[in-house]
Amino acid sequence: MSDSSVSVDTPQSSESRPHRGVKSYVLRAGRMTAAQSRGLEEVWPRLGLRLADGRQDLDALFGRRAPRVVEIGFGMGGSLVEQAETHPDTDFIGIEVHAPGVGKLLDEADKRGLANLRVYREDALEVLRHCLPEAGLDGVQLFFPDPWPKKKHHKRRIVQPAFVALVRSRLKPGGWLHMATDWEPYAEHMAEVMAAAPGWRNTASEGVYVPRPAFRPLTKFERRGERLGHGVFDLIFERHDG
Repeated sequence: MSDSSVSVDTPQSSESRPHRGVKSYVLRAGRMTAAQSRGLEEVWPRLGLRLADGRQDLDALFGRRAPRVVEIGFGMGGSLVEQAETHPDTDFIGIEVHAPGVGKLLDEADKRGLANLRVYREDALEVLRHCLPEAGLDGVQLFFPDPWPKKKHHKRRIVQPAFVALVRSRLKPGGWLHMATDWEPYAEHMAEVMAAAPGWRNTASEGVYVPRPAFRPLTKFERRGERLGHGVFDLIFERHDG
């Protein structure tokens, strides 16, 4: 094992995680860089959150009142860190299960001195259910989730009726769910689920999809999709109580 890649015991409250059936992700073992390990060991105590912490008072957590945005599955965290840095008046909560991405995000957040970012290394559905307040969020982001392309795996897709109902319950009236994918069949699936879900309004002025908003940074998945000739599909739906 080289000096730049080490294995560490990472913070995760799996013993407190209720069983929820089919998972939308697969945990993968991986080697940790020194920076990722530093994030998990040194920065986690300040910016990390656990299921065991219970329901959060977000004003107390961040020490202020501000717009609140949650990103589910932030990968290696580049997009989320960029948003937190360029929107200091908004508070962000990232949720990711894979240790290298969590460690990298924490390391970068610390190096950039970000005070408006907190992180869960937990199952996103359990965080939504047990940790985030009802009608407390301004937005939820889901960028490039695993499309589970094989038909037998479609049940693993995170975008399902129960998921969007749970997200809606955590959004303020007028709050938004922003999804993006470079897999057209999954985009169509997302659109179908949202069209059938009560209490949502599509913000697209024409058709189903919206142009990439300026506030969503380009991700490596988007660049990869462009290289492969894939389209990228953004969907933004608002919680509608009319």
